Amino acid sequence: MYAIIVDGGRQYKVEQGQRLDIDLRKDLATGDTVEFSQVLAIGGDEGLKLGSPAVDGAKVTAKVVSEEKGDKIYIEKFRRRKNYHRRNGHRQRYTRIEIAEISG
Repeated sequence: MYAIIVDGGRQYKVEQGQRLDIDLRKDLATGDTVEFSQVLAIGGDEGLKLGSPAVDGAKVTAKVVSEEKGDKIYIEKFRRRKNYHRRNGHRQRYTRIEIAEISG
């Protein structure tokens, strides 16, 4: 069974037991549970159940595993022959969750 959920303006296709990185949520600690109530579709052996826009009564429950950092990316600005060169680095922070239950 799988579900398509919305979180932070992004859509994710999730299955039970799957680990997923979502945008950082500072209010969540390791071991907390997260509930996604905006479920766009649920698919399984019985077929596909679509919502308009969300499936009524459907929810996905997940457990927070950890807080992670993504790969470092570098942003470079350069103007040739102008003695201008800037380099900044950035590491995006994520909340890693594990899907516990899909109901609906």
